[in-house]
Amino acid sequence: MKKLLKYLSPFAPDQSGACGVLYELGGIIVICDAGGCAGNICGFDEPRWFTSKSAVFSAGLRDMDAIMGRDDKLIEKLSKAQEQIGAKFSALVATPVPAVIGTDMKALKRMAEKKLGVPCISINAIGTKYYDVGEQEAWLQLFETFAGEADDRKDSVITDEKSAENTIKNTIGIIGATPFETGYSTDKPLKKYLEKAGYENSVIYTVGTTLEDIKLAGAREKNLVVSAAGIKAAEYLKEKFGTPYEVGFPFIPDEVINDAKNALGRILIIHSQFAANEMRNILLNSGDESNDKSDSSSAIDCATFFTLLPEYAEKGDIQLSGEDDLWELAAEGDYDLIIADADMERLVRAAGYKGEFVDFPHFAVSGKMNDDSVMFFTQMTE
Repeated sequence: MKKLLKYLSPFAPDQSGACGVLYELGGIIVICDAGGCAGNICGFDEPRWFTSKSAVFSAGLRDMDAIMGRDDKLIEKLSKAQEQIGAKFSALVATPVPAVIGTDMKALKRMAEKKLGVPCISINAIGTKYYDVGEQEAWLQLFETFAGEADDRKDSVITDEKSAENTIKNTIGIIGATPFETGYSTDKPLKKYLEKAGYENSVIYTVGTTLEDIKLAGAREKNLVVSAAGIKAAEYLKEKFGTPYEVGFPFIPDEVINDAKNALGRILIIHSQFAANEMRNILLNSGDESNDKSDSSSAIDCATFFTLLPEYAEKGDIQLSGEDDLWELAAEGDYDLIIADADMERLVRAAGYKGEFVDFPHFAVSGKMNDDSVMFFTQMTE
């Protein structure tokens, strides 16, 4: 019963994370399901669905399709869609159905590429893991498939450890800034945050960009990784093209910082790992110098239900596996302030937590956005 949810809504699953990475790139995205998973993705987990178009299809698997494994029927449907759309690539995203019957997604990928004549990405999502797992696989396959394909290079180049002819001067690639991570569905607010943080001439991969930007990923001067799900992709780009990377999360809303910056005592931050780390760093470098949080990170703990990479964790950081873990933390952690998505407040209050609470929205948890799409999206889902 570890995964039983009594207070929280189910978090966005891995197939939704994969689709979120691929959404804006001009491909055909096929969700290999009977219709339910596709409806969940488009109706709840993808805010851009209500404001922009993307070729997202359900495979529409019927009972006999699943039982008999009629892969050729699926590829034929995909071929007909390609004839009408002329997409630059296709993507096959698994769900619990192909996971249970053991569908060979790599074989489907080869069949699709042979039939359509364009690259295909296949994501082995199983529906029981969280969005960041699907994002991680999608990011890595995306760059492995397309980075370096562009024939043209910009005239403005630099000379460093990367070869001069393959480097675009003063450009930085942003990996991981999906709506699940940032709560923003367009690149405009993200650009403002990046400029404020000193990141000029940024390319936010898969948000406000195209497949051509992915093809030029190996030519960027540097990458900024804002999600643990993007680390493997950044490591690939570093190994393949020599592109260095750093981690950070410059997208924390000002109201969250203002509400929390003068807090005293012990603090718990719950979000994705890099967002929580950034919030901790901000708090450690702000407020009253006499507050002991400025002297040691032990006064501020970070916790996450999602990927927790040891190399980016501090002593005391916590991997949450279910509601019971958060309940115990709120009841016994002796915290004076908890910073987390507002959907978690009901749980921590029920556990007996009496301290302050600051809302730090996390779209993958609550479906609440930070940008102008929030009102429309909330109306559509209520």
